[in-house]
Amino acid sequence: MRDIVIFGIIFGLVPVMWKRPAIGALVFMWISLMNPHRLAYGPAHDFPFAMMVAAVTILAVLFSKEPRQYPVTMPTVLLVVFMIWATVTTLFAISPPALVNAEWSRVIKTFVMVVVTIMVVQKEDDLKKMIWILALSLAIFGAKGGLFTLATGGSYRVLGPSGSYIAENNSLALALVMAAPMVWYLRLQAQRRWLRHSLEALTALTMVAAAGSYSRGALLAGAAMMGFLWLKSRNKVSTGLVLLLMIPLVFLAMPEQWHERMSSIGEYKTDGSALGRINAWYFAMEVAKNHVLGGGFMVFNPAMFRVYAPDPTDFHAAHSIYFQVLGEHGYIGLAIFVGLLASTWHMAYRIMKKIRMHPELKWAADFAAMSQVSMIGYMVGGAFLSLAYYDYFYYVMAALVVTQRIVNRQLAPAVPKNVLGQDMELQPRAALKAGRTHAGA
Repeated sequence: MRDIVIFGIIFGLVPVMWKRPAIGALVFMWISLMNPHRLAYGPAHDFPFAMMVAAVTILAVLFSKEPRQYPVTMPTVLLVVFMIWATVTTLFAISPPALVNAEWSRVIKTFVMVVVTIMVVQKEDDLKKMIWILALSLAIFGAKGGLFTLATGGSYRVLGPSGSYIAENNSLALALVMAAPMVWYLRLQAQRRWLRHSLEALTALTMVAAAGSYSRGALLAGAAMMGFLWLKSRNKVSTGLVLLLMIPLVFLAMPEQWHERMSSIGEYKTDGSALGRINAWYFAMEVAKNHVLGGGFMVFNPAMFRVYAPDPTDFHAAHSIYFQVLGEHGYIGLAIFVGLLASTWHMAYRIMKKIRMHPELKWAADFAAMSQVSMIGYMVGGAFLSLAYYDYFYYVMAALVVTQRIVNRQLAPAVPKNVLGQDMELQPRAALKAGRTHAGA
């Protein structure tokens, strides 16, 4: 039944994608973030939906007569520079080409579709659909995982859909922490009381699910995210009350083994997992020191650890978005990546500053603020997870770029009209000159 529903939804939207590439970009984003096909058990599970939707969307863009423009901003430029630099480091990678090229292909496909999304999502209505997808694609797992955690007393770990980017408990936890502010944004925009309360409950369940993953990094990211959420909220009293109720809900729902695991955060000197991560971080620095371009994608592998790691027998994944980029793309790649994070953050700040005196655009200010809250979760939690190329952050960046474009358009000064209702700036100079000559006569 699930296979039929998924095939029906996606194939049924193909004609709409062809007519409106923005819908194709949003469908691809939904598939990429939620992986709905991984929840099925039949032919839909391994069907290449993302590839099909991407092909239809790109062809629709190429054959469309509507003008498409890639805005030149610091985040959009750095995204393209990051794509180029990752391609260069792939050409000089020190790991086996088959391993490197497969990861390069996957990452570049993600970035290309982010670029396409920025180009085709131009209307406010499409942007708001995009934000709903950002929020609910992962909040569905938050609701499911939160209820599961409460029902089982937190005795089992919450996992993501198999075969997806967020299958592992730590990855899912970070994704949920990033999605919670987007759900809260929807709550800020909701007009009906029942919808506001439903979204509050969904935010709480999402955070319970993140705790139910048993991820220590998610605990740190969630704490930082909720603190920043309170700072960014318009109504600090009501937001503070919800957060104060959420914290005991999480702690009371979890069993003793969860509290023991969380309390081990400070015991890194005797924690094998923590020592393994530190070994991986030193490995990344050693690779970057010996190779200006870094080691290329998938450099974190046992063969490379035997050459560059302080403890060559203790192989671990990067467990940090920063050290992952450092090891794979060198210090130059890390500078580009950090610049992308910083410029996206600054774009959100500029949006909030620009519309401070325009209450009709309050929705844009709220989204910019919640984007920063989501980024706090990513930047803090990502310090302990290998999710440098996870789609969610890049789609938040894309949504901010689209938001800025819409805000600039709505705040642009109106073009004066002549008595015939024509734009004055569009009239030929000769006609205007002739009109002045005639008037003088």
